[in-house]
Amino acid sequence: MKGTEKKASVKLRSNFDSVELAERFFHSVIDQSRIQDSDSHRMEMAVRESVINAIQHGNGCDESKQVELSISVTPAKITIWVRDEGHGFDAGSVPNPLEENNLLKTSGRGIFIIRSFMDEFSVRRVPNNGSEVVMVKRLSSNSNSNSR
Repeated sequence: MKGTEKKASVKLRSNFDSVELAERFFHSVIDQSRIQDSDSHRMEMAVRESVINAIQHGNGCDESKQVELSISVTPAKITIWVRDEGHGFDAGSVPNPLEENNLLKTSGRGIFIIRSFMDEFSVRRVPNNGSEVVMVKRLSSNSNSNSR
């Protein structure tokens, strides 16, 4: 992959069976791009958590709505977008699960995991309804391998 970008997208139904499909899609893109990065498991977890959030919190498990997962791979980084068709949310309002009052709460852990595992994380409102999570993982220079 010399200076090229590979990008792929998939639309998923808003049900939890789609989480496994999202993980398989992520691995197929990484495998086709010949990325060998020690953080691929962490990136997979970030994809998993963001797709679960899009299905559950974004689309309210409404199967008439979709979640779009897009992945771009360049020699320098992997960028992942997860878009839902919900009402949007403010990532800054998600409570920190490490604060004493939140230790036993189950919500907020997905965003915490994503922020911990990825180099960049942002959320933006999408015109005409929805939210888009953008996650970036910078790749080390030896992450790309053409010797597979």
